[in-house]
Amino acid sequence: MAKTIFEQMGGTYTMLGDYCLPDLILPTEEYRPIGVWGQRYLRYLKQHRKILYYNLLTSGKLRSHLTDVEEEAQELFYRLVRELAEKEGLTEHLKEENPMEWVRRMNNMRERVAEVVGKQIITNI
Repeated sequence: MAKTIFEQMGGTYTMLGDYCLPDLILPTEEYRPIGVWGQRYLRYLKQHRKILYYNLLTSGKLRSHLTDVEEEAQELFYRLVRELAEKEGLTEHLKEENPMEWVRRMNNMRERVAEVVGKQIITNI
């Protein structure tokens, strides 16, 4: 029997019943934790961009791509929170004077920023 291209390139097979299955090994990736934004992007890839998801998965670049998205989203989130807090007057003085009002406004602002980051980062990459 003639060698397949896979065998000519140094690949091997394992017999499983009547089938020859190629011995494939995914390249190892450096472990970097994936946060909230990376998980959201992973879910988006699995549901809406399946080809990109499988290309990243089989090339061994999925985890590093997700952590890059996570870092970019975190930077944008914190930058927007700082800018909006300054623009809307959420200062330490307000925090000391009326903490419940400060918490209410801060939570509202963080939710708005999370929505913006989700739309800009998650769905536009």
